[in-house]
Amino acid sequence: MRVTDDIRYVGVNDHKVDLFEGQYVVPNGMAYNSYVIMDEKIAVMDTVDINFTHEWLDNLAEVLGDRKPDYLVIQHMEPDHSANIMNFMKVYPDTTIVANKKTFVMMDQFFDMDPAFKKEVADNGGTLTLGKHVLTFVFAPMVHWPEVMVTYDSTDKVLFSADGFGKFGANDVEEPWDDESRRYYIGIVGKYGAQVQNLLKVAATLDIRIICPLHGPVLTENLGHYIGLYDKWSSYTPEEEGIVVAYTSVYGHTKAAAEQLAEMLRENGAPKVVVHDLARTDMALAVADAFRYSKLVLATTTYNAELFPFMRQFIDHLTERNFQNRTVAFIENGTWSPLANKLMKEKFANSKNLTFINTCVTIRSALKKDSKEALAKMADELTKDYKALSPDKADKNDMTALFRIGYGLYVVTTNDGKKDNGMICNTVTQLTDSPNRIGVNINKQNYTYHVIKQTGKLNINCLSVEAPFSVFQQYGFQSGRTADKFAGEEVLRSDNGLRILPHYINAMMSLEVESYVDLDTHGMFICTVTEARVMSDKDTMTYTYYQKNVKPKPETKGKKGWVCTVCGYIYEGEELPPDFVCPICKHGAADFEPIK
Repeated sequence: MRVTDDIRYVGVNDHKVDLFEGQYVVPNGMAYNSYVIMDEKIAVMDTVDINFTHEWLDNLAEVLGDRKPDYLVIQHMEPDHSANIMNFMKVYPDTTIVANKKTFVMMDQFFDMDPAFKKEVADNGGTLTLGKHVLTFVFAPMVHWPEVMVTYDSTDKVLFSADGFGKFGANDVEEPWDDESRRYYIGIVGKYGAQVQNLLKVAATLDIRIICPLHGPVLTENLGHYIGLYDKWSSYTPEEEGIVVAYTSVYGHTKAAAEQLAEMLRENGAPKVVVHDLARTDMALAVADAFRYSKLVLATTTYNAELFPFMRQFIDHLTERNFQNRTVAFIENGTWSPLANKLMKEKFANSKNLTFINTCVTIRSALKKDSKEALAKMADELTKDYKALSPDKADKNDMTALFRIGYGLYVVTTNDGKKDNGMICNTVTQLTDSPNRIGVNINKQNYTYHVIKQTGKLNINCLSVEAPFSVFQQYGFQSGRTADKFAGEEVLRSDNGLRILPHYINAMMSLEVESYVDLDTHGMFICTVTEARVMSDKDTMTYTYYQKNVKPKPETKGKKGWVCTVCGYIYEGEELPPDFVCPICKHGAADFEPIK
């Protein structure tokens, strides 16, 4: 198979393997990928599993014709990619093996290497010239072994990504990439999110048009989708909103509770509910789903004064892979001395950024009135934000939404009749409570000001402390006149037709302009509240919290000048012009402070 005019695929498909790495079920087999770069000099990229020696060597011979390879590049020493090094060298003994120092150490551990073999040690950032193709080596330690490196071909803009962007399944089987790649990534690479993030930062500096992994298909289109998923997975960000209910059950009572809760969650408007019987499901799939969705319910029995074995194993899989940034709830069952809720929570003691809901359910043997009521309360707590975003289920007159107003940060959404718009605002104030009036100050230079003056309506989305810096970049660092700030976002609207943010808010209010006060550079819109919803009990994002915990710290070391307190932009110069406007966030000189 041709990847490009000069790069050929010589990998193999394995339909005999039943368990990859001795634990992962692979009903559609596996692919072990290898590539050849044909140039003045020829490079072979990695080998394949030992069970496919002759098929791989045949594939190589067919591509090479009467030529011989000059280099064998080994990016990863795991045996499914390196097992045929010696068999390759028997056929092509004049080839130079290219690898880094750690790889050569491992090579000597796996094989009795002939000292006469030619070797070339690859350095991080080092290059190998084949002719018109120049290969650059980038070390990727612990993605997912310590010796791993990836290789970038600057001529054809190809990234040979080692195990990165791989998936379960042979290449001659059509199946969704996302599902089997997620299961592969979470199971095998999931622990090493920080290391993957480091690699993605390097990848972002490269012009990548094709990704050639060591497992799974060559990726040639929509690379942003695959890279975006890797960014989410490696930053432990939920891929989508939904609730996983994972349970173990001995006599069926805990199963009944899990299934009843799942039905309640669906009735309450949860966008996705996935149920796993941990004793019977593919454990790797259950683990992958726990990382895929935003919320997790664990239901199990107390067993030998401990957790039921499958639940204990499941939680171990999660914590080993740095499970974080999720909402978690517990259900326990015990005829006497139920301990499971306590024990499950203890197992997450070292996990970061987990929110444990207030409601825990204890079942004494079988579901009764009190435990059913507790399940309903749990369902309500887990779906509070989903209900508030639903046009049918939301309480649209929940004036406690006004309690979320403080010196906070908000996204003001509007519509000019043609497209939706949103902007970051920190000047929202409750003026009166009978009737409820809100004052919103908007800079006259902002496009939102122009739209509100025309339409007389707006939404206030109260940002919670969960909001990442990307939200402020999306709604604050570009103009709605020229940019579509809602591109790719889920469409949710209030009754006035304006957008509601689907994430990172604890409340929203729809406002109608009642009167207007001209404040020279700004305009104050005095508004009545026509709709109010509460999404969560998360704290409101204050300006102080944003400055301390969300906004990236500017790199001011060795620089003289002024720094924007809003976005961190640095103006280098002795004096800041009084009329200066930040080119990033559009704030004026008043929001700059001297670099100390």
